[in-house]
This record gives sequence, C-alpha cells and structure tokens, in this order.
Amino acid sequence: MKILITGSNGLLGQKLVLKLSQDKEVELIATARGKNRLTKATNYTYTSLDITNRKQVLDVIGQHQPDVVINTAAMTNVDACEDDKLGCDKLNVDAVQYIVDGCKANNCHLVHLSTDFIFDGTAGPYKEEDEPNPVSYYGESKLKAEKIVQESGVAAAILRTVLVYGIVEDMSRSNIVLWAKGALEKGEAINVVNDQFRSPTLAEDLADGCILAAKQKATGVYNISGKDQLNVMQIVEAVADFWNLDKSIINPISSTTLNQRAKRPPVTGFVLDKARNELGYNPHSFAEGIAVLSEQMG
Repeated sequence: MKILITGSNGLLGQKLVLKLSQDKEVELIATARGKNRLTKATNYTYTSLDITNRKQVLDVIGQHQPDVVINTAAMTNVDACEDDKLGCDKLNVDAVQYIVDGCKANNCHLVHLSTDFIFDGTAGPYKEEDEPNPVSYYGESKLKAEKIVQESGVAAAILRTVLVYGIVEDMSRSNIVLWAKGALEKGEAINVVNDQFRSPTLAEDLADGCILAAKQKATGVYNISGKDQLNVMQIVEAVADFWNLDKSIINPISSTTLNQRAKRPPVTGFVLDKARNELGYNPHSFAEGIAVLSEQMG
C-alpha cells in the first residue's frame, strides 16, 4: 500500500513516518513545507510540499499516485487562527479542497484529521453523530473542512482528536505535557484552568488510529483520542505526580480570567466506542501515555 502523508514535520506527522517507514507492507511518501525535520527514519521518500499551492498538491499526488493520503497538516494555534483568519482558511479550508481534488483525480482514499473544537463544549464527552457548533474561528475552519471532505464524493475517514501530546525531533510547538513539566521544573507558580475538560491524546495513539483507518480504508467519522476525560488542572497534576514535582505551585483558575482571544469549548472529550469496535483502536490511559513519553525523553 502506498501512503502519502501531509504535514510530516509535525508531531503526528513524525510519529506516522516513524511507524510507517518500518512497515514492510507500506511504501511511504512524506511531505511537508520546507526541509525534512526528521533524521531518525529511513525507508521512505520525502518531498517538500506547500499544501496551500493547488498546483503543487495536484502535481505531487499525481506523481506518486498513493492509495491513501493522510492529511495531518493544519493551522492549529487557536488564537493565531482568530487573529489571521485568511491564513487559517488557506491551510485549514482551501488546502483541504486541493487535497480532495488531488484524491479525486487519482482515486486515493483520504484520512483527514479534525478536532474536538468543532463542538461548543456544553455537552461533552461527544459521540461522532453529535451536532457541531464551533465557538472559535479555528473550530469553524475545521468544520468547513469536514464538510468539504464529506461532500466531495472521495472515499474518506475523518478522524477527530483532542489535545495531542508527545515528543519528536525538532518540534515547532510544545504541548500540554511538555509545557507543564518544563514550567513545574522551574519551580515558579503557574496558573492552570480547572474548568476545561479534555481527553488528552498520546501522539502514538493518534498515529495508530490513522494507520488503522488507512489500512482498512475506513469511511465516515471516528473519534480518536485518549480514553480519560480530565480537566486541565488534573492533567498538570498528573504530570507533577509522575515526575515528583511540586504541586503546591499550581494555582487553579477559571478560564474566564484568561482573556484568550479565541473562545474554548469548556467540556469536550470523546466517546470512543465506534473507533474501538470498527477500527480496533485501543488507546493508552493518560498515566500510561506520560510513561511512554518519559521513556522517549530518556
């Protein structure tokens, strides 16, 4: 099976390359903007690809003729999306249209990543068929992308995920676990919200979900996240417990005091029954996930 990944320099993208490049049944093409950041994997082809350039997208997909395209590339900084709606649309909406066009022209199956932020967070944890109602521009852009995929006629799986964490080479962005560990190690007091609930997702688990969907050529919407629903305070406390760091410097605060440019859904997290039953998805608990990450940090 020939698989092409977009966004291979990102956290999920790098995990997919590490897993799929070791898979004898897969011929892998990794694509991202600029140079390849990953030095630790072999047995794959890397091609620079700017997914906001329609011609490039159609040329690269046309040249490689993959069986499956896994689209992990997106603008995921929620406040940046609120500030730069045009840039957000280019990456999260227009680029998805180009990828869909490329998949259609070359008869590729598509695995597309989406988010819990398509929901307003008044009734989490969510099932796949619950009604989306985004409260941020990021959420709106990802919902628009889902509709493009669903209305395209392309055979596709949409995988929604939540608060991904993990560690890879040359990371462009931090994540909740690395941030919490770093902040607590400095020993300075930190403010952490206690009224936002999520199902934090280990990057390896999300990669496994993508691979399961790709190999089975699954279609439809699937929730792919961690299994535990925790508030952000509990997440940070679990990090403190694991690395024996001082929990007394964690100050619980309400998200209303944060003044973030984009609104966040208060309670998300996912019901995973469909992914478990149909794909065989089986994620780590948050405690197990932190242990996996710790081992990788060495």
